[in-house]
Amino acid sequence: MSKNSVDLGNDSVGKLLLKLSVPAITAQIINALYNIVDRMYIGNMAENGDLALTGLGLCFPIIIIITAFASLMAQGAAPIAGIHMGKGDNDKAENIMGNSFVLLVITAILITVVFQIFREPLLYLMGASENTIGYASDYLRVYLWGTLPVLITLGMNMFVNTQGFSKVGMKTVLIGAVSNIILDPIFIYVFDMGVEGAGYATIISQAISALWVMKFLFGKKTILRLKKKYFKLKKEFIVPALSLGISPFVMMSTESLISIVLNTSLQRTGGDIAVGAMTILSSIMQFVSLPLQGLGQGAQPIISYNFGAKKYSRVKDTFRFFIITSVSMTIVVWFATMFGAPAIARIFTKSEELIKFTVPSMRTYFFMVIAMGVQMSCQQTFLATGQAKISLFLALLRKVILLAPLVILFSYIWGESGVFVAEPVSDLTAATVTFIMFMRNRHYIFEGTKRK
Repeated sequence: MSKNSVDLGNDSVGKLLLKLSVPAITAQIINALYNIVDRMYIGNMAENGDLALTGLGLCFPIIIIITAFASLMAQGAAPIAGIHMGKGDNDKAENIMGNSFVLLVITAILITVVFQIFREPLLYLMGASENTIGYASDYLRVYLWGTLPVLITLGMNMFVNTQGFSKVGMKTVLIGAVSNIILDPIFIYVFDMGVEGAGYATIISQAISALWVMKFLFGKKTILRLKKKYFKLKKEFIVPALSLGISPFVMMSTESLISIVLNTSLQRTGGDIAVGAMTILSSIMQFVSLPLQGLGQGAQPIISYNFGAKKYSRVKDTFRFFIITSVSMTIVVWFATMFGAPAIARIFTKSEELIKFTVPSMRTYFFMVIAMGVQMSCQQTFLATGQAKISLFLALLRKVILLAPLVILFSYIWGESGVFVAEPVSDLTAATVTFIMFMRNRHYIFEGTKRK
C-alpha cells in the first residue's frame, strides 16, 4: 500500500474523516479562489470595476454548467469505483475510471464548440445588460478554451480522492489556485488585459492542474491506474455511473438555473446594482457549499468502501461525524454573515452604494444557512451508498422544486427583497424533507436491509 493511502476498512473512522476531509475541504476552498480572486481583482479595477464585476458574475452560471458535467461523468463513477474497491475488484474500478476519462474528453470538446457559438445569447439569458455584456463576453470567450483541462482536473481528481489520496487531491487544486493568484494581477494589470486577462490566468492555471493529476493517475503511486485498454466505452460501466452522476450534475447545473432566475428577477426589480450584490453573495455561497462538498468528498470514500464491504457500523459512525461537522461549519458561516456582512462586502467592491445594498441582502440570504449542513450531509450519504433515485430527487428539491418558483413568486410580492427571502425558506424546507427521507431509509444505509 502506498504511504499516501489509507486503510478505509480498518483505520479509525474519526481519524479517517479528519485525514481525508481536511485536504478535501482545503482543496475546495482553494478551488473557490479561482473565481473569487478574479472577482476581487476585477471589482477593484480603477475604471468601471463595479460593472466589470457584474459582467464576471454573469459568467458564473455558465461556469457552473461546465463544472457540473465533470460531476456527471465522474462524481457518480467515483463512488461506484470505491464500492468495487471495497469488494476487492480493482480491475472493474479501473475500467470505470477509464470510461469516465474518455467521456470527460468528449464532453469538453462538445461544450467548447457549442458554448462558443452561443456565447452572447447565453449571457443575455443570464441577465446581461448592454452595460455588462462586453465584460462578460470577453471573459467567457477566453475561459471556454480551457474547458478540457477544467473537466480533466475536476473529474479525474475525484478518482484520486476516492482512493484515499486526499493530500494528492488537495495538491491538484492548490497548484492551480496558487498559479491563478500569481497570474491574475500580471494579466489584468501588468499586461492591461482586464477581464480577458483574468480568463487567461484561470485557464493556464487549470492546465497546470490537469497535467499534475494525469501524471499521478498514469504513474506508479496510485492504486487505480489509467490504462489505455480501459478507454473503450462500455455500456455496463457508463450507464450505472451516469445514473448516479445525474444527481450531483442536477445539483450543480440547477445552480445555473437559479442564477438565471435570480439575475433576471433582480435585473427586473433592482437593476445592475442588485445583480452586482448577487455576484458578491454567490461568491460567499461558494465558501459555504464548496467546503461542505469537500467534507462530503472526505466522507464518500469511507462510506462507499465500507458499504461495499458490508461494514455498516463504520458507515453509521462516518455519517455521525459527517453531519455534526457539517452543521458546525454552517454555524460558523451564519455568525460570519450576520455580524461581519459590511467587512465581507468591502472585500469585493469599493462602491458604497453597492455595499449599502449588499449588507442587508446578505443577512437575509444566509439566515437559514445552518439547514444546508443537514441537507447536504444526508444527500451526499445517499449518493455515497449508490442510491441514485433518492439522491436525484433531493438534488432537484432545494433548487428546482423550491427555490426557483419562490424567487419568481416573492419577487412579484416584495420586489428585490423577496428574491433574497426565497433562499432561507427553501433551505429550511429542503433540509426538513431530506432528513425525514434519510430517517426512513436509515436501515438500508446502516444495516443493508430494507425499511422495517
